[in-house]
Amino acid sequence: MSEELAPETPETAETEPIKQRKNGLYPGISDELAENMKSGWADTELHGLEPIAQASHTAARRAALSSRFPGERLVVPAGNLKTRSNDTEYAFRASTEYAYLTGDLTQDGVLVLEPADGGHEATVYLLPRSDRENGEFWLDGQGELWVGRRNSLTEAEQLLGIPAKDVRELPAALTEATGPVRTVRGHDAGIEAALTDKVTAERDEELRVFLSEARLVKDAFEIAELQKACDATARGFEDVVKVLDKAEATSERYIEGTFFLRARVDGNDIGYGSICAAGPHATTLHWVRNDGAVRAGELLLLDAGVETNELYTADVTRTLPVNGTFTPLQRKIYDAVYEAQEAGIAAVKPGAAFRDFHDAAQRVLAEKLVEWGLLGDLTVEKVLELGLQRRWTLHGTGHMLGMDVHDCAVARTEAYVEGVLEPGVCLTVEPGLYFQADDLTVPEEYRGIGVRIEDDILVTEDGNRNLSAALPRRADDVEAWMARLKG
Repeated sequence: MSEELAPETPETAETEPIKQRKNGLYPGISDELAENMKSGWADTELHGLEPIAQASHTAARRAALSSRFPGERLVVPAGNLKTRSNDTEYAFRASTEYAYLTGDLTQDGVLVLEPADGGHEATVYLLPRSDRENGEFWLDGQGELWVGRRNSLTEAEQLLGIPAKDVRELPAALTEATGPVRTVRGHDAGIEAALTDKVTAERDEELRVFLSEARLVKDAFEIAELQKACDATARGFEDVVKVLDKAEATSERYIEGTFFLRARVDGNDIGYGSICAAGPHATTLHWVRNDGAVRAGELLLLDAGVETNELYTADVTRTLPVNGTFTPLQRKIYDAVYEAQEAGIAAVKPGAAFRDFHDAAQRVLAEKLVEWGLLGDLTVEKVLELGLQRRWTLHGTGHMLGMDVHDCAVARTEAYVEGVLEPGVCLTVEPGLYFQADDLTVPEEYRGIGVRIEDDILVTEDGNRNLSAALPRRADDVEAWMARLKG
């Protein structure tokens, strides 16, 4: 990795000379070189750009936001780069709220809705093209010769369908602004500092909750993106099955890397840390160390999802026999989870309570645990009343899905968990059974077996659609699918 000449931000570059990096190899910049770098560059401005695919949808989302908070200034930041180590940063991921309202995914952006007659006027504040006069474009750590070309403000306006201004001017403008203001916190410390005496935590939380609940029902663009994410994820699972022999020779990390390759080729990234849990690691719900052995005769629980370039993620789990064939006990436990998932999926429909699919799946699992003699002489009803099945089922049976893997997370309880399903809602159905390796309450042969099956389900007008149906679920189908892929 080349060493940048200076680490200053564009904000600093606007007001101060760009400094050399400490311990840089060049002692300085001659006047002749500085002058030379200012000229001889072609005009690369892009003209006649078409709006991004979701521009009409983001406009409708902003209109709904405007109607909810009339007469108030609304400030929604994208966020800034975060340092990974010294002068290297994590890959940037725009805040969900900002991306949802603009379709823009660039760092340091801020959407501002200014009160106007009959609603709001939206402006997106962005970093403009790197300055060639002061040398920012080749001297600054975030200059275009170091990290790539940015859109000009004019280009951004054409793409996003929103007037664009220089974000470096925004903090001063917000400091001087009057009237009620709300912002989404936690993404841009500079913006929050400029608003520190104008906002309250309670009012800002109301804005955040509204934007979370606005995503409960997906529009047509979002549904298409979620389907794209599920289709790419299915290809990633196929990739993994094809290389299970290499994973056996190395570790779970071969599985992690294989799926990550698919995520980067077919999308933006993984939507969350991939869970590549082989053998007893499958009983750890969020096993993301992925450094364990992969052994024939054991199960692999793979929970992974591709995030699309527009930041919508799939969330799919399959539990696979590493050698391609379930043992009788593995199949018994797997079939129980499959039956529970079938019951859960059947309960997903318009007008149903959100809790219905969870209750349906948990009942099936409780019935199996009682049938297997793991709960003494208790009835299924008593087990469910006391929640005793949770020793082995552990988690809820699903959650909302969208731009965040656990989407709409700050929605009010009455709108989410206590809410009613309607067309456009997308959620996961993911029952599981987990018998810990040290659980002395179950027969020894059960210990270390974990099974989860998870699919992404869209509520439709007349029921539901499984967006991840390209991946088989029935045990026989899983074995046949694996055999075909392994050749």
